[in-house]
Amino acid sequence: MSKPRGNGRTGSDSGQSVWLRRPPAPRQEPPLTRERITDAAIALLDEEGMERLTMRHLAERIGVGATTLYWHIDTKDDVIDLATDAIFAEAQLPDGHDGDWQENVVDLLSRCRAMLLRHPWSAALPMPQRPSIGPNFLAWLESLQATLSRAGFRAQQTQAACWLLYNHVLGSAASQSGLEWSRPERTAAQERLREQRDRYPTLVEYEYMLDEDWEDNFHVGVRYVLDGLEAQLSATG
Repeated sequence: MSKPRGNGRTGSDSGQSVWLRRPPAPRQEPPLTRERITDAAIALLDEEGMERLTMRHLAERIGVGATTLYWHIDTKDDVIDLATDAIFAEAQLPDGHDGDWQENVVDLLSRCRAMLLRHPWSAALPMPQRPSIGPNFLAWLESLQATLSRAGFRAQQTQAACWLLYNHVLGSAASQSGLEWSRPERTAAQERLREQRDRYPTLVEYEYMLDEDWEDNFHVGVRYVLDGLEAQLSATG
């Protein structure tokens, strides 16, 4: 059997000289935009994690050269900033601030936490060296601060309460995303505590190592914080 010649194309052009063949139709690639780069970065981070994010690897994933990517984005930190802000669009802000302010806060934090858990890399990011000023994050933050302001908190109170609440949701998501203990490992750790009951009686009694109810712990913690804020608001109002 004779071997196929050329590039394996079939049809009337397959046996002709390269100079006589019709050139292939140009590939209809989408233009390289900031949005396309951001979408690719989020997909990479979701699938492979922060340790695999490099400008070269991102360029390969998009199908361009690293030099081309650098024409659009200066640094890896810029990529992370864009990706982080983009996922905040998933938080789905409420249309207004009607109703009980505490329920509004719980709703905002719950949406944020769900978004962070869908993108585990985001909750584990180190604190940035510059404040986030992306439009989606600022819109979420504006909604939270407007809710607190409507409840009666003043400027400094609002700032302090806002960061307390944000740190709670961020810490909850980071802990749940980062802890990779299996059930057998938890059970073995709890058994080790039982062997040292005299030293850790409370941890043994409440089965500290077996607690995996992240959702309930998050909501109970939010209520503790909100109860404290309500008491502070009453005391200063």
